[in-house]
Amino acid sequence: MEKIELGTPDGAVENIEKIAELFPQVVTEVENTDGELARAVDFDALRDLLGDVAEGQRERYQFTWPGKREAKAEARRPIYKTMIPEPGKSKDWDTTENLYIEGDNLDALKILKETYAGKVKLIYIDPPYNTGHDFVYDDDFAKTRGEYNAESGDYDEEGGRLVANTEGNGRFHSDWCSMIYPRLTLARDLLAADGTIFISIDENEANNLEKICDEVFGRANFLTRFIWRKVDSPNDNHVVITPDHEYIFAYCKNAATVTLRQRRAPELVDAYNGPDENGRYWRDRLLRKNGKNSLRADRPTMYYALTAPDGSEVWPIREDGREGRWAAGPSSLKEIDARGDLIWKQRDGKWVPYTREYAADNPTKPWMTIWNDLPAMRQTKAGMKDLFGISNVFDTPKPPALIQRCMELGGVKEGEIVLDFFSGSAATAHAALDFYSNEEVAAKWILVQIPELLDEGAEARQFGFKSICDLGEERIRRAGEKIANEIDESNKQLELGAEPKPYPDLGFRVLRIDSSNFKDFYLTPGETSQESLFDFADNVKEGRSELDLLFEVLPKLGIPYSAKIEERVLAGKKVFFVDGDKLAACFDANVGSDTIEEMAKAKPWYAVIRDSSMADDATHANYEELFRTYSPDTVPQVI
Repeated sequence: MEKIELGTPDGAVENIEKIAELFPQVVTEVENTDGELARAVDFDALRDLLGDVAEGQRERYQFTWPGKREAKAEARRPIYKTMIPEPGKSKDWDTTENLYIEGDNLDALKILKETYAGKVKLIYIDPPYNTGHDFVYDDDFAKTRGEYNAESGDYDEEGGRLVANTEGNGRFHSDWCSMIYPRLTLARDLLAADGTIFISIDENEANNLEKICDEVFGRANFLTRFIWRKVDSPNDNHVVITPDHEYIFAYCKNAATVTLRQRRAPELVDAYNGPDENGRYWRDRLLRKNGKNSLRADRPTMYYALTAPDGSEVWPIREDGREGRWAAGPSSLKEIDARGDLIWKQRDGKWVPYTREYAADNPTKPWMTIWNDLPAMRQTKAGMKDLFGISNVFDTPKPPALIQRCMELGGVKEGEIVLDFFSGSAATAHAALDFYSNEEVAAKWILVQIPELLDEGAEARQFGFKSICDLGEERIRRAGEKIANEIDESNKQLELGAEPKPYPDLGFRVLRIDSSNFKDFYLTPGETSQESLFDFADNVKEGRSELDLLFEVLPKLGIPYSAKIEERVLAGKKVFFVDGDKLAACFDANVGSDTIEEMAKAKPWYAVIRDSSMADDATHANYEELFRTYSPDTVPQVI
C-alpha cells in the first residue's frame, strides 16, 4: 500500500536525479548512514566525461564568503513542516485563489516548491537591506531549532526569528549573504520558464546581491539594474550627500524564453492627426530618409525615381543637393501605394512623396532604466494614512505603482502567479489589485511574511494590530474594498446595454507554517520506550484538525493550496473532495469499507485516508481492492 512521505523532498536527491537524466553512466550506489543503498554521483566518472575543467586551478574567478557552503546545503535540506489553514483570518476562503502565508519564508519556499515549481510568472521581493538597523533572518544552520530557541531572546511566541544585524558583527555581510542565497536558489526553482524576478535593494548589499544573482540565475539572464528615485524632496540639510534612490535588480529564469513587454504609451497618439473615417489616428511622414544612413551610398538600391501625379520624375535629392535615398525599396513602395498610403503633396511648387502612418491601437515605447516618475516614499506613506486613518502604519512601504511596473514589464497575464516572499507591507497584493484596475489583468498572488511583532509603542498597536501580518492582511482587505467601491461607481455610469466591469478576486487564504501534523516516527530505539509506543496509536498531534491534515496532503499530490474544497458525507463519514474529483480524502476515525466503497465510486484521481483510522483489519485489507474494483485509475494512498 502506497504511503505518503512526510517532509519536503531532499534537494540533493533531486539534483542527483537531474544528473542521472543527463549522464546515467556516472550514477552509482553507496551505503548511506542508515545502512541502506542510495544513489550517488561517481565524481571520477563525471570528471572523465567533462575533463579537468577547474581541477587544480588555484586561481579562478569566484564569489564566496564564510558560510556559503552551508547556505547552499540549506537550500537542499528537507524540512518536516506544513501549512496550517486559517479560515477565520481569511477573506472569501471558499472562492479565492490568493494566498497569504505567515511564517519563515525559507520554510515557505521549500513547501511551495512541491506544488508551484516552474509555475510562478513573476517574483518581486524587498528583502532587508542590511543597514545595520533593520532585522534579518537568523539562519544559524549549525544549531537546531531547539538550541536556537533556548539561547536567543529574540525568538517570540509568534514564531519570529529576526535579529538585528549590527555593523559591529564580524560576519555583517556574510550573514546577509547566507540569508539571501538559499532563498534565491529556491525562488529560481519556482519561476516559470518565462518568469522574471525583481529585487529592491540599496547600496549596502547591491554589489553582493548582483554577484549572488549572477551565480543563482546566471549572468546571461541578467536584464538590468533599474534606479528608482524614492525621495522627491530631501530634507536633511546637515549632510553633504543624501541618498535619494534605490535599485531594482531584474533577472529572468531563461533569456531564451522570457517575453518582456514594452511600456504602454498612450501619449504617443498625441503626435498623430485624426481620427480618420475609420477611427484611426494618422500622420504623414516624408518618404525621403533623413538623419543617419540617409545617403545614396548607404543604401544604393533605395535611390530610384518615382512618378509624380503630373508625370514628372522625382528623385530623393537632399536639401544640400546631395543624392539621398527613400525610406522604402521599390517592392515595399508598391505595397504602400496599393494600400493608398502613398501621399503626394506640393511644397514650394514641387511634388513631394509622403507615406501615411497610423498609430498603433496600444502604442508602446521602451523602458528607461531610471524611474523618477513613480510615487516617492513620502507619498506612499500618505496613501497608507488615507487607507488606515493613522500615520506611520509602515516604516518604508513600497509604492504599488513600482510593483505594477515590474508586472507590466514582466508581461504578467490573466491568472498568472505573482510571488512576494518578503511581503512586509503587503504592497504586492495591493499592486495586483491596482494592476487589475489599470490593466484589467487579474493576476493571482502569493505573499509570505514572518509574523514579526510590532513595537509596543507603535501607533498601530492602539488599533489592535499585533504583528506585521495583521497589518498586511488588513491592508489587503481595505485595498480590496476600495477597488470594489471604485468598480461599483464605474458600473453606475454605464451606458445602456454596456457590460458591467466584474470584480477581481479580492480574497485570500491565510496559511500558517507550523511543524508537521503528525508525530515524529523517525526516532531511534534508544529514543523511545514501550510506554511511548501507545502515543503513536493515533499519529496526529493534539489540536490539529482534519482540514490541517488535508493541507499537509495537498502538496504531496501537486494540488495547489488555492484548490476548491467540498465536504461530503459518505456512509456517515466526512470526506473532502478537492479540485473537483482530483482528490477524495477522509480523516475520520473508524472508517469502514462502506465509506471507502463510496469514495471509490466517485472515481477521484487520488484517494487518501489515515492508516490508523481504518475500522478493522478487513477494511485495511480491502482498501486497495475496492478501488481496483470501482475505480482502477485512482491512486489510493494512506498517511
